[in-house]
Amino acid sequence: MSAAPAPFGITVCGIEELCEHGGLGASHVLSILDPGHPVPEAFGTYGEHARLELRFHDIIEPTEGEVCPEPAHVEAILAFGRSLQDEAPGAARLLVHCHAGISRSTACLVLILAQAMPEASAAEIVRMVHGIREKAWPNLRLIELGDAMLQRSGTLVSATHALHRLQLERRPHIAEYMEKGGRGREVQAALLSVLP
Repeated sequence: MSAAPAPFGITVCGIEELCEHGGLGASHVLSILDPGHPVPEAFGTYGEHARLELRFHDIIEPTEGEVCPEPAHVEAILAFGRSLQDEAPGAARLLVHCHAGISRSTACLVLILAQAMPEASAAEIVRMVHGIREKAWPNLRLIELGDAMLQRSGTLVSATHALHRLQLERRPHIAEYMEKGGRGREVQAALLSVLP
């Protein structure tokens, strides 16, 4: 049995795509930016919306000179997700972005949906996010922190490993890119996982 549809509209994108979504009618925008990056000018076309801006780098281990995702970031993401659920049915639409719309943004979406849909399995949640953003590679540190907070018993982490493996099967070049970027742990865990 497949998971129920998401309880709100969803768009995931990178910074360069933001200008395409000004007329979307997003009620909530989750903006994940590198520290020091300017606020995207595209938001000037978005009309009234609730926006949470968080700034941390796309890394999975503490790294000197960079801001690592921390529990406080995940707590803020989940609180923002709960505000979506306060809207009237069908009224909320979430746009979540990071720089490329691949890693931090998709991890945030996994956690927001896992919170909003506690009856859905982790595999169903991750498949839903993959269906929304085909090139999704959720940031493992965000998933690990959120899995613990949501008491998902490691299932979100395992489902993310499986998605990473699927992406490596389809895009083998990702492995070298991730390893050079200090994210080899994601690659190694993916290679040990079971394809979805």
